[in-house]
Amino acid sequence: MNNSTALGIDIGGSHITAALVDLGTRSIIEGTWNRTRINSQGGAAEIIEAWAAVISEVFAKAPAGVKHIGIGMPGPFDYEQGISLMKGQHKYDALYGLNVKELLAAKLNIGPEQIRFINDAGCFLQGEVFSGAGRNYQRVIGLTLGTGLGSASYHDGVANDANRWCAPFKDGMAEDYLSTRWFVKRYQEVSGEAVPDVKALVARIAVDDSIQQLFNEFAVNLAAFLGSFIQAEQPEAIVIGGNIANAANLFFPLLKEELKQQQIVLPIVTASLGEAAALIGAASLWHVFQEA
Repeated sequence: MNNSTALGIDIGGSHITAALVDLGTRSIIEGTWNRTRINSQGGAAEIIEAWAAVISEVFAKAPAGVKHIGIGMPGPFDYEQGISLMKGQHKYDALYGLNVKELLAAKLNIGPEQIRFINDAGCFLQGEVFSGAGRNYQRVIGLTLGTGLGSASYHDGVANDANRWCAPFKDGMAEDYLSTRWFVKRYQEVSGEAVPDVKALVARIAVDDSIQQLFNEFAVNLAAFLGSFIQAEQPEAIVIGGNIANAANLFFPLLKEELKQQQIVLPIVTASLGEAAALIGAASLWHVFQEA
């Protein structure tokens, strides 16, 4: 690959987002962002055609000769071969068992070897290590704290889904305690009042002392969860993203203190790239490939 531009793609359950990424400056090329809704329950031909239409539209803005694509794809999926293994998830069932890499390449009139895949859960961390908060580290773990709990680990140049959302934790699993729904449920228990999300909680913090106590409880839970994750991966840093990370100042200090009690002292940083992380992460597969 001689060109320093690649196309990064994030495939979601109801959309495709794509943009050109300058691998030299490690940033999205302005004016190339395209987010389009997709009928993920449509037929295989309909899905591939819809994806290809978006990709072609973005490629039309690329320098001549740019035809390399990195795609963040939900699992289960054979990322090396490009074969979809998604079934019974109410999305992309029609692609089950099909070679998406070959189908998409044929529709775009490029070689299958010009398309590379990465797990979508790892894609956020891949981008943050390549161009954001995790840059300059060789081993990193990442969490996305929001509606659900996402987890990823980065080493040897690639981020992978750590799949720890369902790890046994307390009387349930990790996601029960480390997501928006925990805050909503816990606040209801403490105050008797309903809030839709963490943003609404933060807006009330000046008039309700119990909210800081919730964030303290959350920090203790997060430190307990991270202990075994850190022990397993031995990272140099931790990157935390997702909507809950917007309130990092309310739980990071105690989180660091709690980890220190476990003899763990590591840089803990908030993700810096937002939605661009997945696109930059997917496109960066070509930077890794080039340097390998």
